[in-house]
Amino acid sequence: MSRWEQWTVHLSTLLVGGTGLVYAWMKYLLEPVDPFAVVNHPFQPAIQHLHVLGAPLLVFGIGIIWREHIWKHWRRGVRAGRMSGVAMLLTAAPMVISGYLIQTTVTDGWRTAWIVVHLAASGLWAVGYLGHSVIFERLRSRIRERRRGRPVSDLDGDERERCLADAS
Repeated sequence: MSRWEQWTVHLSTLLVGGTGLVYAWMKYLLEPVDPFAVVNHPFQPAIQHLHVLGAPLLVFGIGIIWREHIWKHWRRGVRAGRMSGVAMLLTAAPMVISGYLIQTTVTDGWRTAWIVVHLAASGLWAVGYLGHSVIFERLRSRIRERRRGRPVSDLDGDERERCLADAS
Protein backbone atom coordinates (compact mmCIF):
# COMPACT_ATOMS: atom_id res chain seq x y z
CA MET A 1 0.00 0.00 0.00
CA SER A 2 1.18 3.52 -0.70
CA ARG A 3 1.82 6.00 2.12
CA TRP A 4 -1.36 7.88 1.18
CA GLU A 5 -3.42 4.69 1.43
CA GLN A 6 -1.83 3.75 4.74
CA TRP A 7 -2.52 7.17 6.22
CA THR A 8 -6.11 7.11 4.92
CA VAL A 9 -6.71 3.85 6.76
CA HIS A 10 -4.88 4.96 9.93
CA LEU A 11 -6.58 8.37 10.14
CA SER A 12 -10.06 7.06 9.32
CA THR A 13 -9.70 4.36 11.97
CA LEU A 14 -8.47 6.93 14.49
CA LEU A 15 -11.26 9.39 13.62
CA VAL A 16 -14.10 6.89 13.75
CA GLY A 17 -12.69 4.93 16.69
CA GLY A 18 -11.90 8.05 18.70
CA THR A 19 -15.26 9.70 18.12
CA GLY A 20 -16.97 6.38 18.84
CA LEU A 21 -15.23 6.06 22.19
CA VAL A 22 -15.96 9.66 23.15
CA TYR A 23 -19.59 9.35 22.04
CA ALA A 24 -20.07 6.10 24.00
CA TRP A 25 -18.52 7.74 27.07
CA MET A 26 -20.85 10.74 26.77
CA LYS A 27 -23.99 8.69 26.06
CA TYR A 28 -23.57 5.82 28.50
CA LEU A 29 -21.30 7.02 31.30
CA LEU A 30 -22.08 10.71 31.85
CA GLU A 31 -25.03 12.01 33.80
CA PRO A 32 -26.71 15.18 32.49
CA VAL A 33 -26.54 18.21 34.75
CA ASP A 34 -30.11 19.17 33.85
CA PRO A 35 -32.65 16.38 34.49
CA PHE A 36 -34.62 17.56 31.44
CA ALA A 37 -31.63 17.52 29.08
CA VAL A 38 -31.89 15.47 25.89
CA VAL A 39 -28.14 14.80 25.80
CA ASN A 40 -25.63 14.06 28.55
CA HIS A 41 -22.99 16.49 27.25
CA PRO A 42 -23.30 19.64 25.10
CA PHE A 43 -20.81 18.26 22.53
CA GLN A 44 -22.55 14.88 22.25
CA PRO A 45 -24.45 15.71 19.02
CA ALA A 46 -21.30 17.12 17.36
CA ILE A 47 -19.27 14.02 18.29
CA GLN A 48 -22.04 11.77 16.98
CA HIS A 49 -22.10 13.70 13.69
CA LEU A 50 -18.31 13.44 13.33
CA HIS A 51 -18.55 9.70 13.96
CA VAL A 52 -21.32 9.17 11.40
CA LEU A 53 -19.68 11.43 8.80
CA GLY A 54 -16.27 9.79 9.29
CA ALA A 55 -17.62 6.24 8.95
CA PRO A 56 -17.77 6.26 5.11
CA LEU A 57 -14.09 7.22 5.07
CA LEU A 58 -13.36 4.12 7.17
CA VAL A 59 -15.46 1.97 4.81
CA PHE A 60 -13.41 3.42 1.94
CA GLY A 61 -10.24 2.59 3.91
CA ILE A 62 -11.42 -1.00 4.38
CA GLY A 63 -11.89 -1.16 0.60
CA ILE A 64 -8.31 0.06 0.14
CA ILE A 65 -7.09 -2.57 2.58
CA TRP A 66 -8.97 -5.25 0.64
CA ARG A 67 -7.60 -4.25 -2.74
CA GLU A 68 -4.06 -3.28 -1.84
CA HIS A 69 -3.27 -5.49 1.11
CA ILE A 70 -5.51 -8.46 1.86
CA TRP A 71 -6.04 -9.81 -1.63
CA LYS A 72 -2.39 -9.38 -2.68
CA HIS A 73 -1.07 -11.06 0.48
CA TRP A 74 -3.60 -13.88 0.19
CA ARG A 75 -2.58 -14.65 -3.42
CA ARG A 76 1.14 -14.55 -2.55
CA GLY A 77 0.66 -16.84 0.42
CA VAL A 78 2.02 -14.41 3.02
CA ARG A 79 1.21 -15.92 6.40
CA ALA A 80 2.61 -13.24 8.73
CA GLY A 81 -0.30 -11.43 10.39
CA ARG A 82 -2.93 -13.57 8.67
CA MET A 83 -4.83 -14.57 11.82
CA SER A 84 -5.19 -11.02 13.12
CA GLY A 85 -6.01 -9.77 9.61
CA VAL A 86 -8.76 -12.35 9.08
CA ALA A 87 -10.15 -11.59 12.55
CA MET A 88 -10.34 -7.89 11.63
CA LEU A 89 -12.00 -8.69 8.32
CA LEU A 90 -14.63 -10.80 10.08
CA THR A 91 -15.48 -7.91 12.43
CA ALA A 92 -15.64 -5.28 9.66
CA ALA A 93 -18.94 -6.44 8.13
CA PRO A 94 -20.98 -6.54 11.37
CA MET A 95 -19.39 -3.24 12.47
CA VAL A 96 -20.39 -1.44 9.26
CA ILE A 97 -23.82 -3.05 8.80
CA SER A 98 -24.86 -2.54 12.42
CA GLY A 99 -23.71 1.09 12.25
CA TYR A 100 -26.09 1.75 9.38
CA LEU A 101 -28.91 -0.26 10.98
CA ILE A 102 -28.65 1.77 14.21
CA GLN A 103 -29.53 4.85 12.17
CA THR A 104 -32.43 3.28 10.24
CA THR A 105 -34.13 1.02 12.81
CA VAL A 106 -37.29 2.47 14.32
CA THR A 107 -38.05 -0.01 17.12
CA ASP A 108 -36.24 0.24 20.44
CA GLY A 109 -35.58 -3.50 20.74
CA TRP A 110 -33.84 -3.76 17.38
CA ARG A 111 -31.93 -0.53 17.95
CA THR A 112 -30.61 -1.90 21.25
CA ALA A 113 -29.61 -5.15 19.53
CA TRP A 114 -27.76 -3.27 16.75
CA ILE A 115 -26.02 -1.06 19.30
CA VAL A 116 -24.74 -4.14 21.17
CA VAL A 117 -23.54 -5.71 17.90
CA HIS A 118 -21.93 -2.42 16.84
CA LEU A 119 -20.11 -1.90 20.14
CA ALA A 120 -18.84 -5.50 20.23
CA ALA A 121 -17.72 -5.57 16.58
CA SER A 122 -16.15 -2.11 16.82
CA GLY A 123 -14.24 -3.06 19.97
CA LEU A 124 -12.96 -6.22 18.30
CA TRP A 125 -12.01 -4.21 15.18
CA ALA A 126 -10.02 -1.73 17.29
CA VAL A 127 -8.21 -4.45 19.22
CA GLY A 128 -7.53 -6.35 16.00
CA TYR A 129 -6.28 -3.20 14.27
CA LEU A 130 -3.86 -2.45 17.09
CA GLY A 131 -2.67 -6.06 17.24
CA HIS A 132 -2.25 -6.31 13.48
CA SER A 133 -0.35 -3.03 13.43
CA VAL A 134 2.04 -4.26 16.14
CA ILE A 135 2.66 -7.48 14.18
CA PHE A 136 3.31 -5.46 11.03
CA GLU A 137 5.73 -3.09 12.78
CA ARG A 138 7.69 -6.01 14.21
CA LEU A 139 7.88 -7.57 10.76
CA ARG A 140 9.04 -4.30 9.19
CA SER A 141 11.80 -3.94 11.78
CA ARG A 142 12.92 -7.51 11.07
CA ILE A 143 13.04 -6.75 7.36
CA ARG A 144 15.10 -3.61 8.03
CA GLU A 145 17.52 -5.68 10.13
CA ARG A 146 17.75 -8.25 7.35
CA ARG A 147 18.61 -5.54 4.85
CA ARG A 148 21.40 -4.37 7.17
CA GLY A 149 22.85 -7.88 7.04
CA ARG A 150 21.62 -9.12 10.41
CA PRO A 151 19.88 -12.54 10.43
CA VAL A 152 16.17 -12.74 11.01
CA SER A 153 15.88 -15.89 13.08
CA ASP A 154 12.19 -15.62 13.95
CA LEU A 155 10.94 -16.29 10.42
CA ASP A 156 11.30 -19.52 8.49
CA GLY A 157 12.97 -19.40 5.06
CA ASP A 158 9.90 -19.31 2.81
CA GLU A 159 8.09 -16.77 4.98
CA ARG A 160 11.17 -14.56 5.19
CA GLU A 161 11.59 -14.57 1.41
CA ARG A 162 7.92 -13.71 0.81
CA CYS A 163 8.07 -10.88 3.35
CA LEU A 164 11.26 -9.53 1.86
CA ALA A 165 9.73 -9.70 -1.62
CA ASP A 166 6.65 -7.82 -0.36
CA ALA A 167 8.75 -5.12 1.27
CA SER A 168 10.70 -4.35 -1.90
